[in-house]
Amino acid sequence: MTDRGACPDCGEHLETPSVSGRLAPEELDLKKLAGLDGEKIPWHFKLLVSLLCLYLGWRVVVIFV
Repeated sequence: MTDRGACPDCGEHLETPSVSGRLAPEELDLKKLAGLDGEKIPWHFKLLVSLLCLYLGWRVVVIFV
């Protein structure tokens, strides 16, 4: 960090940390921190997970029957 509070690589100005250093739940956005602001899970991933659950459920039924 430079004397003026900017990143030496990209030059972006960094925010000044707060005095308390504590985060409130209202201030914390995990999707924004992870970089997943508007992304949804693809439909084919949901399909594969649901089919896997059905398959494993059927395998459990077969064990006890």
